[in-house]
Amino acid sequence: MWQWVVARCFPLHRRNAISVGAPDVTLLKPLKGRDENTAACIRSWLTQSYSGQVQVLFGVASADDPVCELLRGLMAEYPTADARLVLCDEVLGTNAKVSSLIQLLRCAQHELIVVSDADVFVPRDFLANVVVPLGDRSVGLVNCFYRLANPTTLAMRWEAVSTNADFWSQVLQGQSLAPLDFALGAVMATRRKELDKIGGFEALADHLADDFQLGNRMVNLANKSIAVCPVVADCRSAPMNWREAWTHQLRWARTIRVCRPLPYALSIVSNATFWPLLWVLLQPEEASLWTLAVCLFIRIVTALSLQNRLGRIAGLWWFWWLPPVKDLLQCPLWAASFFGNDIVWRGQRFRLQRDGRLVESFSNSQFKGSSPET
Repeated sequence: MWQWVVARCFPLHRRNAISVGAPDVTLLKPLKGRDENTAACIRSWLTQSYSGQVQVLFGVASADDPVCELLRGLMAEYPTADARLVLCDEVLGTNAKVSSLIQLLRCAQHELIVVSDADVFVPRDFLANVVVPLGDRSVGLVNCFYRLANPTTLAMRWEAVSTNADFWSQVLQGQSLAPLDFALGAVMATRRKELDKIGGFEALADHLADDFQLGNRMVNLANKSIAVCPVVADCRSAPMNWREAWTHQLRWARTIRVCRPLPYALSIVSNATFWPLLWVLLQPEEASLWTLAVCLFIRIVTALSLQNRLGRIAGLWWFWWLPPVKDLLQCPLWAASFFGNDIVWRGQRFRLQRDGRLVESFSNSQFKGSSPET
């Protein structure tokens, strides 16, 4: 209920008027591979309604990457866009995305820097809104909430409960206690001079949670605050089966455990389904049964409400029963996050260190052909 209330109070989807004379922006967008959503995601950035200049830099690690052909076609389709394909073939750390960002930033022409994940689709007025908080010099970084916009499998529907109902409302719940000191990685906007103060992207090159590290250093080293833009971005992922979704969720869980060990360890306390169900199993009586029924009702209604507010998804109401299932699956996922530090990311296996750094643990050849995660 706490999460639901703070989420309802947040001005989600509120727009600012598109102003004339907006600051010039450079967009950094590392890419790897392509799927059926890649073209639409890239096109959404090339067609922004923005009065300032927008330089778009696409980074790829290999000239043989299939996304290169797509990029050339899209840049020819929009010849007036200041867009460029940059080959980022230097390996500057274990985080391939950050390695590309370091090389892309060398080509950036403008002070304001926007970083976007590969699978992010944004509305046409996104840039005009995300740069507004940076007009306040006390703000060092702006990010936004995002939703899993295309859950095409049951496993992705399960993951959508985590992203579209729980994650953004939990961020606001935490913000109601203390200011944000981490960033949300789908889209981040900042200034070059703030990046220089925290050591640039180079300081993040070996970290898995580069978004967390960027926001945390912005607060603690640059002494700047973090703002949340109310405009929501879409993450359009390739279809995932249960194994892929579980691997993704486990990577996310282990990352949060390393970044926020105590809060993550205590997060199991707020599981709205597990504890009343455990009470029923241990003491099957009228009071426990009524408590379980009320908790399940509140959990389902609030989860559906939060998902619907973040952004409507076709068929949402047919899966009303998934939030309690997600809660129960969260228990073994939470436990598994403490047993082992191996993760699979972008088709490679790494070992996650206590400070959040990545160390390559096995030969990558055994993971050839794996679906890349961004």
